[in-house]
Amino acid sequence: HLHLPPAMSLKDNATWKAVKPFMNGGLSGMGATCIIQPLDIVKVRLQLGATGGPLGVAAGIIKNDGFGALYTGLSAGLLRQATYTTARLGIHAKLVDYLKEMNKGAPLPLAQKAGAGLAAGGLGAIFGSPADLSLIRMQADKTLPVAERRNYTGVVHALSDTVKKEGIGGLFTGAGTTSIRAMALNMGMLASNDQAKEMMKENGITGFTATLGASSIAGFFASFFSLPFDYVKTQLQKQKPLPDGTLPFKGFGDCCAKTMAAGGPLKFYTGFPTYYVRIAPHAMFTLILLDQINSIQKSAGM
Repeated sequence: HLHLPPAMSLKDNATWKAVKPFMNGGLSGMGATCIIQPLDIVKVRLQLGATGGPLGVAAGIIKNDGFGALYTGLSAGLLRQATYTTARLGIHAKLVDYLKEMNKGAPLPLAQKAGAGLAAGGLGAIFGSPADLSLIRMQADKTLPVAERRNYTGVVHALSDTVKKEGIGGLFTGAGTTSIRAMALNMGMLASNDQAKEMMKENGITGFTATLGASSIAGFFASFFSLPFDYVKTQLQKQKPLPDGTLPFKGFGDCCAKTMAAGGPLKFYTGFPTYYVRIAPHAMFTLILLDQINSIQKSAGM
């Protein structure tokens, strides 16, 4: 007879420990995306110059293209969460654990929380850049004149078409800007979420109330820090060559300078209410789902 060691609980399994924060991050991001996708479509259309306010734009999309059009690019959105959010939330959880060990278990100062958010956002964005580019292009396609449309059938078509026409590097168009935006967003979202939770705990607020309160604070800071970068990123990713073959913007700095010259600093906050309605709930749903997944696993001894 083989004498097997007593079954090790999943909680102590090294592979599970390593995979868990990444898997939970990806699942919470994908769940949030399914809820938020229609708002994202409306946000991109408004940023690209559609008029009539969020409800008018949504009604127009449903009238012209059917209800399903509100979920245009869902495949790219889910792929983006499976790459970007899996990486950023997984890396963030690992960094926070590492910093806590260094601090002998003491709560992290705000600067370290911000640093962990910045690093996780930047690294996560590089993983998510190809899916992000496909998502923007799929969503913007219907706004182009018929002759200029790329008519993607799905995320695989968008990715392969980009590689065919622009090479592998084309998948990372605007990746620098995407990374900067992600660093700003994650610093705002993850640092403020952790900070708010700590402050609530000190005041005896725990459980779902704390999760909800902290995630709404996180949603605001995520939007506030990242919109200027999101605005520039959308302009760069959707630009098409001018008749002479050059692009309207040479890069991130050039786009910032031209935007500033055209409308001053507030131009970067074009569409803030819509962007807030898009980013804040996604951040909130992601953090709420993440907390729920973690607590279900905890009660199941995982």
